[in-house]
Amino acid sequence: MGKVAFLFPGQGAQAVGMGKDVAASCPAAKAFYDRADEILGFKLSGVCFEGPEDRLTATDVSQPAILVTSLAVLAALRETPAGRALAEPQAAAGLSLGEYTALVAAGAIDFDDAVRLTHLRGRFMQEACQAQPGGMVSLLGVDADGAEKICGAAREAGRIWPANYNSPGQVVVSGDAAACRRVAEIAESMGAQRAVPLQVAGAFHCPLMTPARDKLAPELQGLRVKELQFPVVANVTGVYYSGAAEVKRLLTEQVDSPTRWQQGIARLLADGFDRFFEIGPGRVLVGLLKRTDRQAGRAAVSIGSAADIQAMNTKGQA
Repeated sequence: MGKVAFLFPGQGAQAVGMGKDVAASCPAAKAFYDRADEILGFKLSGVCFEGPEDRLTATDVSQPAILVTSLAVLAALRETPAGRALAEPQAAAGLSLGEYTALVAAGAIDFDDAVRLTHLRGRFMQEACQAQPGGMVSLLGVDADGAEKICGAAREAGRIWPANYNSPGQVVVSGDAAACRRVAEIAESMGAQRAVPLQVAGAFHCPLMTPARDKLAPELQGLRVKELQFPVVANVTGVYYSGAAEVKRLLTEQVDSPTRWQQGIARLLADGFDRFFEIGPGRVLVGLLKRTDRQAGRAAVSIGSAADIQAMNTKGQA
């Protein structure tokens, strides 16, 4: 049967209408949205289902929205024959924000706490973006050393660092707006196939986010953490959490540290995981998996809607 890993998406996966069909068809899924609305004091469900898009893409909204939608999809999946046949995964990973989703799925942190914390995390990150304008650029066709050399050359224009190690040949760099512009100008001459500026609010996963980390840290210190029911890969290290004691520290460090997604997927592949299910909106993680391991990526399944769940049951993909 193979070893099963769940993958949970991060910020950028949001789309107006996400989760609406699973909430309409599955009471257990709808309950996640209802509870999130209560916790946040506004209709997160309405923003997910109806928009407007600019409200959904706001960092303090998109982060809890993606978390809630991913967990609602998982709840709907678990109520079907294919979902019951899957039972629990042997491991999970989540991209940046998605790490919170993975930790909820693993029973380490409560849903209520995750909704509150991702809302605050988004707010603090947005405040950091407004205080220090920055951006991110995706470098294609470079490895970690190549990305660092490009950043080094661009630092004459400002501060910039490798921030997301997404897959072989794709590294995202993050920093001051002027330095991002310089990266885009020089990247191809320094060996990159392409440099693609990203439409993001600011410079995530780099030291420009340290003010957000400092604000989130005391909120995380009060978090109640339980033992993980299955292993979860941490973004900061690219390996599994050693236990519950690491959760607060690594979630704090995650805010202004590089995301080692490629390394985390490599860890899962090395440990024999060959059945991957991306649960939540979007299909970004399956795409990154294909670039890391073509065979595993081709076999991976994206589950983000009621139609996806129905198709999985029809095809017997448990």
